[in-house]
Amino acid sequence: MSKNKKDELIKSENTDTALIENSGHILFGKISSLIEQSRRVIHAHASSTTIFLFWEIGRRINENILENKRADYGKKIVSRVATQLAEKYGRSFEARNLRRMIQFFEQFPNFEIVSPAATQLSWAHFVEILPLKTPEAKLFYLNEAARGLISRDNLRVMIARKTYERKEIADTRISIDSPIPFGTFKDPYLFDILGIKDEYLEADLEEAILRELEKFILEFGKGFTFVERQKRMIIDGRDNRLDLLFYNRKLKRLIAIELKIGRFEASHKGQMELYLAWLDKYERQEGEEAPIGIILCSESGREEIEFLKLDRDGIHVAEYWTTLPPKAEFEQKIQTILAETRERMYQRNFLTKAEAELSETELSKTENEDKCE
Repeated sequence: MSKNKKDELIKSENTDTALIENSGHILFGKISSLIEQSRRVIHAHASSTTIFLFWEIGRRINENILENKRADYGKKIVSRVATQLAEKYGRSFEARNLRRMIQFFEQFPNFEIVSPAATQLSWAHFVEILPLKTPEAKLFYLNEAARGLISRDNLRVMIARKTYERKEIADTRISIDSPIPFGTFKDPYLFDILGIKDEYLEADLEEAILRELEKFILEFGKGFTFVERQKRMIIDGRDNRLDLLFYNRKLKRLIAIELKIGRFEASHKGQMELYLAWLDKYERQEGEEAPIGIILCSESGREEIEFLKLDRDGIHVAEYWTTLPPKAEFEQKIQTILAETRERMYQRNFLTKAEAELSETELSKTENEDKCE
């Protein structure tokens, strides 16, 4: 065999080997995807079956206890049944967990409410939300965990950092006719994750956000994508720069972020309005919603913000905290802010209703006077 033919044969064999390796790699990837997908389906089915089983056990025990209407009887029978079940089926059926199953049924007597979340979450997730005070908070955390496939540990962190309460505080300042969707922002934002020292400038805060961008986006919420820092806008020949520009895939709109050291000032409103108008004219793409903005201040002055009605112009103002107080103090501060915000919202709605009723009365009076004339 000539040298040329040998070289061609070797080259052909090498080509075949490369094709086999490449095809094998592609086939391996496809089969792996099938296996992983099947495992997820099996896991979801097993998880939802287990959660429904625990709900059904809670229902059966609850009905049995209610039939006898004796609290002491209930405690004794739960303890006795738990001992028997644990011996036969394991620690998942000990008395402590049976009591959780009873709570689970009592809090969600209609399983359909939690059925979608049950396909994505484990029983451990449901255990974390049982101590929460309101049904709204429980469902919020379940839906957030299911939507983001959040682990139990991260769910615990969300609850400890009062994510639901901070979203509620922000939402109470958004009116029905605001272009800002409910659930978009929080107040306050917890920037202890950025590792900022006591004394800092706006530039330091911006640098810290970009350095810890992943943590910042997690604090802001799913769907936020970084676009640009110090966004340049030339207006009437002058340079204007927006601190941070993000895009939200879920909302399909640009999000302008301004960072302020110190208390919110009314002049910040005009600055953000200018930025939003420029972005709407020059950066908004076809199919996108109008840009909205958030001004982050170390102190917000909530009553002043409500008077300005910024939300109607697509502007939200929120505080940021660079250090997290001790747990008890943190919880107290959040609850105080939430209570004050709810009270102001109630007063605002009450006044709006009273003004509407007064207008109707005046209109009716005028019509009657016209008829008399």
